[in-house]
Amino acid sequence: MKSLKLLFMGTPAFAIPALDLLNSSPHNIAAIVTQPDRLSGRGQVLSYSAVKKWAVSNSIETCQPEKLSKDAFLHWLENLKPDLIVTVAFGRMLSKSLLATPPLGCINLHASYLPAYRGAAPIHRAVIEGAEYSGVSIIDLTEELDGGDVYFQEKVAIKPDDTAGMLHDSLAVKGSVLLLRTINALADGSAVKTPQDQTLATYAPPLSPADEVLDWHLSSLELHNRIRGLSPWPGAYTTFKGKRVKVWKSRLSIITDQNERQGVPGTILSVEKASLEVATGNGSLFLIDLQPAGKKQMQAASFCCGYRIVPGDRLGDG
Repeated sequence: MKSLKLLFMGTPAFAIPALDLLNSSPHNIAAIVTQPDRLSGRGQVLSYSAVKKWAVSNSIETCQPEKLSKDAFLHWLENLKPDLIVTVAFGRMLSKSLLATPPLGCINLHASYLPAYRGAAPIHRAVIEGAEYSGVSIIDLTEELDGGDVYFQEKVAIKPDDTAGMLHDSLAVKGSVLLLRTINALADGSAVKTPQDQTLATYAPPLSPADEVLDWHLSSLELHNRIRGLSPWPGAYTTFKGKRVKVWKSRLSIITDQNERQGVPGTILSVEKASLEVATGNGSLFLIDLQPAGKKQMQAASFCCGYRIVPGDRLGDG
C-alpha cells in the first residue's frame, strides 16, 4: 500500500480523532484547511478552531481562506498537489472544480447512517427525534449535500439516556477508524462504493433558537429527548418568573399510568431531593440539573432551595 498525500479540511472537535489517527498512519497530512479565526465570547476574543489548534500543535501547514473560490487559494491547492482531499465537519460545500482537483477525489466523514440525517446537525436531530440508532458514513464528496456514494458505514445504537455530546464522542472515534479504512482502500485500489437510496433520504437542518425552547405542552418523552439532544450544546431552556433556566438533565417517570400525574403543562407537581417533577402535555418529567441565567449549573435541590420552588409554581411562564 502506498502512502497518500492528504489535504485535510475540518473545523470542530469532531475532526480531532480522525486527525490523530491519520497522523499516526503511513499517510501524510500535507496541509490542513479550516475556517478563519473568529471573535467569540463576551469579550469578543479571537479564537482558533479545534482543528487549527491541533494543526499548530503538530506543526502542520494551515490555510484559512475566506472563500474557496479565490485565485490565491486555488493556486495554493494546485501547488500542494494532494492525492486526496479528506473533509470532516468542514462546514462548507466544495465546488465541482475543487472536487475534481485531486486524482483520487474527495471523501467526507458524515455523522449519520446515510441516507438518514443529511445536513448540518445529524447528531442533535437524531437524539431530539428519539432515533434508535445513528452511525457514521464515509462518502464520495459531490455537489449534492451528503448525497455521494458510500464507501463504508457503521450503525451506532443510541441509548435512552445518551446525550448529543456522548453520541458525538462515540461517532468521532468510530468515524476516524472507518475513514482510515477508506483511505487505505483507495491507496491499494480496493475501494468500492455503493450509491445511496435517494428515496430514503432525510435531513437534519441547522439548529435554530426555537429548537432550544422547552414547550411543556409536548409529551414527557419528547421533552426528555430535546433536553439530551441539546446537551452539552447549546442547551434547552425554560423560564421561571420571566428568566431563562437551562435544563441539562432530566429523567422520565417510572409511573406506567401517566394520567395519575397530569396537570397544567409546566406546573411543578413535586419537589424532591434529587429532582423536581413537572407536568407535561402527556405525563410528567423529572428535572435533575438546571442552570439559571448568570449562574453555574446546579442540581435540582439547590435550584429549588435558592429560588424557593414549591409545588404549583409554573415553568415556561414567559
